[in-house]
Amino acid sequence: CRDIEFNNPKEQEVPMGNGELRCLKRSDLVQTLADSLPNETIRFGCHIVSAKFDPINSQPLLHLQDGSVIKAKVVIGCDGVNSVVSELIGLKPTKLFASCAVRGFTNYPSGHGFSNEFLRIRKNNIILGRLPVDNNLVHWFVGRPGTTSDLRVSKDPELIRETTIESINDFPPECVEMVKKCYLDEVTLTNLRYRPPLDILLGNFRKGTVIVAGDAMHVWGPYIGQSGAAALEDGIVLARNLAQAMCKKRGTTADGNQVTQERIGKAMDQFVKERRMRLFMMSLNTYILGRLLEASSPLTKFVLIVGLILFFSNSLGHSQHNCGRL
Repeated sequence: CRDIEFNNPKEQEVPMGNGELRCLKRSDLVQTLADSLPNETIRFGCHIVSAKFDPINSQPLLHLQDGSVIKAKVVIGCDGVNSVVSELIGLKPTKLFASCAVRGFTNYPSGHGFSNEFLRIRKNNIILGRLPVDNNLVHWFVGRPGTTSDLRVSKDPELIRETTIESINDFPPECVEMVKKCYLDEVTLTNLRYRPPLDILLGNFRKGTVIVAGDAMHVWGPYIGQSGAAALEDGIVLARNLAQAMCKKRGTTADGNQVTQERIGKAMDQFVKERRMRLFMMSLNTYILGRLLEASSPLTKFVLIVGLILFFSNSLGHSQHNCGRL
């Protein structure tokens, strides 16, 4: 991993340690996981528009866009930053950074020639990140201040590319060329939302047998590249705790069902307990980096940099976590 600060000509080399970084296309990962499941395990086209608890038995009811209703015993809301399930639980709304992010992929048919490293380049209030997927494909992102035209630009891939090139025109030529050659059908511009670190530290992420995970639980900026990895960790830890609860003998009566629900609730609570500090620290890391990009006051920048040095001196520490086995 390398961090390059353009306002300071000296490059800071960050050692890789004993681990490694790998970048995957989310669609490839999701497809691989889906292919390993039995047929008809996944039900597609289930866009949730609202959720509530049944007033009679307190079971969660999921209302879908097609008008149908799913009566669920357990709900794990992994429905992203605009999570409907998080509203059901009563989580506070996420907040907006003043920045936006452009994400994309670029393919080099003859090979890109980049080393297999996570490169971050900062200049003023713009940050560019680059991480190869394989010998030909590269993932990249650009974080920059938001503008009033972003909503219009976000609907046109050509405009996204043009405005991004303008924002990094004094970055290294290979970075500008990388954006020029990106896949237009996969480039996106989004306003960055986050769940404040204190909300993650103190929030209640379960209600009954309903819980959230992934971005619905802990959305943050892209500055350390761990959102997808954190969601996978969530899945492993939650599955492990639920499996331990469900392996116990189930009741067959109404009282038995109540006991089963209580076990599931305790398993969910244990999941939150195991994950909370890990998620809080990653959220704090990205929060400080995001605020550092937006800060204009030298004093504010100094305080934020001191915070990074004190708590996150190992820039890759967040990627060296072992969440255990299933």
